[in-house]
Amino acid sequence: MSTEDQKPIKGGEFIIRDTAPSEIFIPENWTEEQQMIASMCDDFIQTEIIPIIDRIDSMEEGLMPAIMEKAGELGLLGMSVPEDLGGMGVDFKTSLLATERLAAGYSFSVAYGAHTGIGTLPLLYYGNDEQKKKYIPKLATGEWKAAYCLTEPGAGSDANSGKTKAVLSEDGKHYLITGQKMWITNAGFANMFTVFAKIDDDEKLTAFLVEADSEGITLNPEEKKMGIKGSSTRQVFFNNVKVPVENLLSERENGFKIALNILNIGRIKLAAGVMGGAKQAIIASVNYANEREQFGRVISKYGAIRFKLAEQAIQTFVVESATYRAGQNIDDAIAGYVNEGMDKGTATLKGIEQFAPECAILKVAGSEVLDYVVDEAVQVFGGMGYSAESSVERAYRDARINRIFEGTNEINRLLTVDMVLKRALKGELDLMGPAMQVANELMSIPEFGDKPEGILANEQMYLKGFKKTILMVAGSAVQKLMQSLSKEQEVLMNIADMSIYTYMAESVLLRVQQMIELKGEENCQAQIAMAKTYFYDVADKINKAGKDAINSFAEGDEQRMMLMGMKRFTKTEPFNSKEARQLIATKLIEANDYCF
Repeated sequence: MSTEDQKPIKGGEFIIRDTAPSEIFIPENWTEEQQMIASMCDDFIQTEIIPIIDRIDSMEEGLMPAIMEKAGELGLLGMSVPEDLGGMGVDFKTSLLATERLAAGYSFSVAYGAHTGIGTLPLLYYGNDEQKKKYIPKLATGEWKAAYCLTEPGAGSDANSGKTKAVLSEDGKHYLITGQKMWITNAGFANMFTVFAKIDDDEKLTAFLVEADSEGITLNPEEKKMGIKGSSTRQVFFNNVKVPVENLLSERENGFKIALNILNIGRIKLAAGVMGGAKQAIIASVNYANEREQFGRVISKYGAIRFKLAEQAIQTFVVESATYRAGQNIDDAIAGYVNEGMDKGTATLKGIEQFAPECAILKVAGSEVLDYVVDEAVQVFGGMGYSAESSVERAYRDARINRIFEGTNEINRLLTVDMVLKRALKGELDLMGPAMQVANELMSIPEFGDKPEGILANEQMYLKGFKKTILMVAGSAVQKLMQSLSKEQEVLMNIADMSIYTYMAESVLLRVQQMIELKGEENCQAQIAMAKTYFYDVADKINKAGKDAINSFAEGDEQRMMLMGMKRFTKTEPFNSKEARQLIATKLIEANDYCF
């Protein structure tokens, strides 16, 4: 595994290839213009959302659409839309930054994300010129709001099993759509639906642009939900709804591909969003811990609380590192396709599709980190955290949907491994060569080559071991289980977890290494402590996931050899994680803010 400067890294290739710190983007390098966009988003949340958050959650009639229009006036709904269609045309990672900052808006962020993501992007990337000119400017300004109709009562994770039908009218001018969609975000006020249906007896879905005032569309009442109460979620019924043939989006039976590619975007956008939510929960936790007194001292002085604050920050910092790393990879891939002569829309889709494994990884990691962070925020608040008067109670309820949105975390774990293995089978990634090298290494005496130097030298060595565990377990599982591997979901989930932990660990290592180069070791002590603590903890988690997989398919000498390999490849030196977390917590407590 060596860094190949001449070729941009491919999606999933992190498992077999080293990356240099200089090859990734880190949030410490935002430009002044990007920081201004972030500030604009922050100001919008503080002035337009937080003061009326209870009114939003009570579903006050007309309120959310009005807020969306205000966001549109500021350009917040057109970040990804090209300037010639009324948008700002920012690059991909800047759109992630806006998503992160607007995520502090609770239910508003759901409406915003659905409108600008799954609502607008299918049309932006798959629509023809006439369709885009007709609808996109209205969507970019907020004059029109959008929703995405994919899920049905019998078709959730298995989206292509939907029963909604489209039949061409006798005069050939319209499609007549009949069916039922559920869990449709923004349905209560949307002007346009992207609707997925099967024409006649087609095997695959086709996508249609359907105006919400079309005859034959009816809505159920608003769903009563655990969280995100201010977002509109309704069932939509289509009864022989006439849709002009020119409103067919892309090509017949291309709907399933559209849905998959838009979900890839949604997954990494979700990671950016949950990161923003996590930072808000950390700020609330630190503020409360610095105010609340028990036994004569503020609770931020107690080790049990300081552990929680530090761990919240570590987990969030790691997700942030990985999200913007992938965002830059996507931007670079898009630029590469454009340079080859591809139009921007197609290049964007291909760039995001290239990093679909990383998008799935980030969706899982981000949503599970947010759940951890808000849960610990409630714990820091104690009884007050269970009160509806506290911000963390709302954050706790709102967070739970993220492990279900954009494909459940179980589906995304399975997809992570499936996508990488399929690329290996197609010859796009050489996994078997490195896997064979690791298998040979198991049979030989360990080599003790030159050890990296520097404060993070151990972590660089650990990372090489983590990657070897994935190659060892995945390579053996493929050989041993062959065609039945796709049915062995527990094994695939183990491999996915090993891959997720490894990608997150590498991302935080690269970020901190680059920070040291920029600011010097002395000014990065807390970030170094974060990286070291994260590696120390995930080494054990990777070891456990690997052992569970090995024990489920290997026996005898092969099993013993691989278990020895797991132990060797996840071995860590003694490390004082208590001291590291104390350092991180002290930074947070002194700043009374999320200061990383």
